[in-house]
Amino acid sequence: MSLFNLHTHSNFCDGSGEPEEFVISALEKGFHTLGFSSHAPVPFKNNFAIKGERELQKYCDTIRELKLKYSDCISVCLALEIDYIEGISRDFSEFSDSCRLDYTIGSVHLVRNGSEEGLWFIDGPRVESYDEGLRNVFGGDVRKAISAYYHQVSRMIMTQKPDILGHFDKIKMHNNDRYFREDEPWYRELVMDLLEMVIKTGVIVEVNTRGIYKKRCDDLYPGVWILKEMKKRGIPITLSADAHHPSEIDGYYAEAIKILKGIGYKSLCCIDNKIWKEISF
Repeated sequence: MSLFNLHTHSNFCDGSGEPEEFVISALEKGFHTLGFSSHAPVPFKNNFAIKGERELQKYCDTIRELKLKYSDCISVCLALEIDYIEGISRDFSEFSDSCRLDYTIGSVHLVRNGSEEGLWFIDGPRVESYDEGLRNVFGGDVRKAISAYYHQVSRMIMTQKPDILGHFDKIKMHNNDRYFREDEPWYRELVMDLLEMVIKTGVIVEVNTRGIYKKRCDDLYPGVWILKEMKKRGIPITLSADAHHPSEIDGYYAEAIKILKGIGYKSLCCIDNKIWKEISF
C-alpha cells in the first residue's frame, strides 16, 4: 500500500530536524501524504511545545511553504497535536481557526487531579518522572490516577472534537505492569467506557507505533486487545509513527500493518483536501 504519516514533530517542538528534511525522507520512502503536527503552545513553562504565538506563526508559514513547494509530488498537511487539560489549555477551535489547520490531533500528556495543583506528566523518556508524578499529584493512588487520565481523554473528545485521538492508552508506557495490569476489571471498564465515547463522537483512533520502535513499550497504542474490541465496534483507525526524526516516519509500519490485518482491519483513514477517506491495505 502507499504510505502516509499524519503525526510528525520537527524542530519547531520536541522533534529534531527541519520540516523539509521530513518531506525529503517521506518522498524517498514513497509516501503520498505527510502531516506535520507540532505540539501546540501551552500556558506554562515546558520543553516540548511550540513556544509562543510568534513561533506558532512561523511554524504555520513554514509548513504552508512546503505545501506549495512539493505540491506536485506529495500532499503536505498542516496540523497540531493539542494537549487537553481542563481549565488550563485553550479550546482546540481557537488553534484550528487561527492557524487554518487541515486537522487536529487531541492528546493527553499531562493528567490533572481535579482542582489540585500539579500535573502528572506521563510521557517522555524518564520513568522517574512518571513515578514521581504518580506519587506527588495522586498520592500514589493508581486507580484514581488512571481513572483521571481516561476521564480526561473522554472529556477531550467530547468537548474539543479532535479529528484524531492520539495514542489512546499512552498511560501504560512507563507502567510495565508495575502499578496496574491491563486485564484488571476496573482498568478494562475504563477502556470500554472510552470506546463508547469514541463511537459517539466519531473520532478517528490513531494506531501509534512510537512506543515499540523507541523500545519504551512492547505494544502499540492502543494495544492489540483494545484494537480487537475496536474492530468489533467498527471504529475507524489511522496509522502513525509519531515521528520525531526524519528517519522515523515509517517506524514499525510493516509490522503494525501485519498486526492490523490479522485483527481484521482492511483500511486506514487518511486526509485529502480536508476530506477523510479510507485507504485499503
